[in-house]
Amino acid sequence: MNASFRKTMIASAALLTFGIGGSAVAGDTAAQDINEARQESQIWTTYALSPHLRANDLKVSVDNGKATLSGTVEEGVNKDLAQQIALGVSGIASVDNQIVVQPEYVAVASTERRYGEVIDDATITSSVKSKLLWSKHTDGLKTDVDTQRGQVKLTGTADSEAAKSLATQLTKNTRGVVGVDNQLVVTAPTATVADKSKAATKEAGEDVADGWITTKVKSTLLYSSNVDGSDIKVDTKNGIVTLSGKVDTGAERALAIELARNVRGVKSVQSKGLKI
Repeated sequence: MNASFRKTMIASAALLTFGIGGSAVAGDTAAQDINEARQESQIWTTYALSPHLRANDLKVSVDNGKATLSGTVEEGVNKDLAQQIALGVSGIASVDNQIVVQPEYVAVASTERRYGEVIDDATITSSVKSKLLWSKHTDGLKTDVDTQRGQVKLTGTADSEAAKSLATQLTKNTRGVVGVDNQLVVTAPTATVADKSKAATKEAGEDVADGWITTKVKSTLLYSSNVDGSDIKVDTKNGIVTLSGKVDTGAERALAIELARNVRGVKSVQSKGLKI
């Protein structure tokens, strides 16, 4: 990314030197440098987010619509992927692919998380928080979620061992999670008048908008690492969720049903249309 930084500095200096009414040539050069810096950043960021390329120390430079790639990868398919990504960026007409394929290549381990890992962890944290918020069984949780390289730590309080255990299960079933450290402390809740009223309402059955339920069930299935939510259709009427589509195994079917049941506002789940 040094080339991008250099071009941005050159462009900024040119604009400051010549001003708005300065040389048209200088303005064109600055605009081109800024555009090339943007292209380099876009290519590099895509590499950083790709699980196949992020561990490699790849470098990118762009000059007049030509991207030059360098670095080392373990497989030829990764070299090809890097080239196709570069060609997919607007304004890139050709690629000089100088990436070296080295079958025994192992990227140097970093003590700090790479950019792609930070994005993955933030996504996991958001997904876990959402699932805990949507669950009808985790009302008593006051949870902080922290994720480091797929390892999730839960801290805060739960009002029962069952709620704490469910928090672990919901987290484990979240896509990208490799481990869970559940440090939730179980504390006996102090029932207030408002809490008792809320509990009574809950026992009678919450009236939650069907559209909201459908959206949250779909999201919960998509976030799950053990269910292919994209193949499952979800419909809700009066709190009754109907699942249809195709799953690969009986275990996947059972989990999809259980995940749907756990969403706030769901009264029952109809699953006859969910086939193996």
